[in-house]
Amino acid sequence: MIVACWTAADSLLSTLAPLGLAAASETALVVDADRHGPRYPSPGSLADLVATGPRRIELSPQRTGIAVLQNGGVDLADALEVIEALGEGWPNLVVRLPSERNQPRRLAGRWPVIPVVPILPYEYGQPLTAPFVSQATGLATSDGSGAAITLPSPSRRTVVGLLSGRSVPGSRWVRAWRRAWEMAW
Repeated sequence: MIVACWTAADSLLSTLAPLGLAAASETALVVDADRHGPRYPSPGSLADLVATGPRRIELSPQRTGIAVLQNGGVDLADALEVIEALGEGWPNLVVRLPSERNQPRRLAGRWPVIPVVPILPYEYGQPLTAPFVSQATGLATSDGSGAAITLPSPSRRTVVGLLSGRSVPGSRWVRAWRRAWEMAW
């Protein structure tokens, strides 16, 4: 299953959310489709796969857990074919989308898009009408009303673990993401 994860307002959340979503499944690949995205720890990049084509070993997991493929400087439009090929062999694939405001509409119909928004003391941009995930920040009194899922604040251990490429057993934040795999987006 391929799902895309999109966050408009928060670069840390846009870096962390796809990792949490992937960690909530038994085995998943996170593919960064943002050419200006973070330098996730990964042995290669999406740009490498676009340039050379994926090898058989890259088209399916070699172990359980999460794997990450950083972008490496390629545009999403140029990588769609490679992402689709990876999605055929991986049980779950999370595409980290660029934070451009119209990005989710551009992919409508290709993959489900999960918008993730931080709960702030003010509204950021247009209100979302489709299902979305809200992230508690401790900065607002709002409870994320209207969200399909409201995530608790992640612990420091969870943030450091995921950003370091480690699993975080027992993380409340990762467990809260599990519902996202069961929903129709």
